[in-house]
Parts: sequence; C-alpha cells; structure tokens
Amino acid sequence: MTFNLRLEDETDYKIKIIAKKEQRSKNKEIEFILQEYIKKYELNNGKIEIEEDF
Repeated sequence: MTFNLRLEDETDYKIKIIAKKEQRSKNKEIEFILQEYIKKYELNNGKIEIEEDF
C-alpha cells in the first residue's frame, strides 16, 4: 500500500537520523515505529481483529 505522509521538517530529519543509525530506510523506519506502536496499543487494549474484507 502506498500513501503520502506529511511530516514536520524536524520530525522528518530526526526519523532520517534514527533510520541511518538503525541501518534502515526512512520508509522502513516509519513502518517499524508504527508496528511497535500497534504492539504496545494491543498490549494495553487487546488485540485488534482483522476483518475478512479488509
């Protein structure tokens, strides 16, 4: 899936720095951050069930 994401300049810069240090692309770093957020959310709120026709 592809979509545009607008970030503040400072946030974009910091994600680029983190991605470089973690040897990931900026895109992969954002994906990793989102996956970690979802894991933490589900730990606190329960698993999010995926609907069949999603």
